[in-house]
Amino acid sequence: MILLELFFSFLQIGAFSFGGGYAAMPLIQAQVVTKYHWLSMTEFTDLITISQMTPGPIAVNSATFVGTKIAGVPGALVATMGCTLPSCIIVTLIAALYLKYRNLSLLQGILGSLRPAVVALIASAGISILITAFWGSSSAVSLAGTNWDLVLIFLICVVLLQKCKLNPILVMVLAGVMKVFVDAIAGFC
Repeated sequence: MILLELFFSFLQIGAFSFGGGYAAMPLIQAQVVTKYHWLSMTEFTDLITISQMTPGPIAVNSATFVGTKIAGVPGALVATMGCTLPSCIIVTLIAALYLKYRNLSLLQGILGSLRPAVVALIASAGISILITAFWGSSSAVSLAGTNWDLVLIFLICVVLLQKCKLNPILVMVLAGVMKVFVDAIAGFC
């Protein structure tokens, strides 16, 4: 019985949490804390922290955590499946519709107009990350406030990716090693 409750509870969360993981938090709280009392409010706060620290979507991490706490591994599997099933069904339907109607000029026009918006969103996120890395989250963008160590590491990484064609994962690891090395040198000075 508890496995069915977990499945249908997280099925509802997966089906109605539009807007990402943070939009799902009130739905998760309503199910897990208010309706079923599987977690206390303190445990729910811990759940949010754990879900943000682990890789993956917050709703899926929450489902896995709650399922494990309530019914062990079977509970984790059932809750996670309930949370992800609506997305799988929706994506499958959209893919089937796309394959059927992909040659329609109206659909191609819509997709063509969405591409610049997607590129703009990705560029905006990248610029925000660079600003935070180079100047910090609270300071204004200024030449004096620039973290030149990180700018240099960034430029080295760009060269390694573009000119040397290194694997991006290797470049990320090298960037981390360079940052640790710079911090170690700064610690000695």
